[in-house]
Parts: sequence; structure tokens; C-alpha cells
Amino acid sequence: MTHQVIVMSRQGCPSCVTAEAEVARICGELGVEWSVADVDTDPEWRGEYGDRVPVILVDGAEHGYWTVEEDRLRRALT
Repeated sequence: MTHQVIVMSRQGCPSCVTAEAEVARICGELGVEWSVADVDTDPEWRGEYGDRVPVILVDGAEHGYWTVEEDRLRRALT
């Protein structure tokens, strides 16, 4: 099964930078596609995720927010 991870992020967010680096490392090790989406580019995203960035989505479903739980993310992707 192929998974997709999206980090809902925003510019100027130090926690987002950290989460993006962690997701890049984990997904790189597992060969999983990932991307970043800026919540401030879409009013719906800003309303849904803006208070909790970074938010990690796995296969379109919310997986977690504020921090990356590495063990939990790895389990979801394997």
C-alpha cells in the first residue's frame, strides 16, 4: 500500500520547520511520498488547521498535530 503524508504548515512557524524535517527524514527512510501545504493559502485550511499547525495528515486523515510522534507515524506508514 502506498501512503501519502502532508504537513499542514505556515511560514514563520518554528515548530513547522521541525516537523517538516522530521517527516522528511522518516518518510525518506520509509520511501513514502510527502509534501507541505501552507494553511494560510486556503481559508478552509486556515479555519480547520490554523490553530494547531503543524498538523500531520496521513492518507488524507488527521494523524496528529504540534509534534511528530515518530513511533506512531512509522507504525501508520508500515
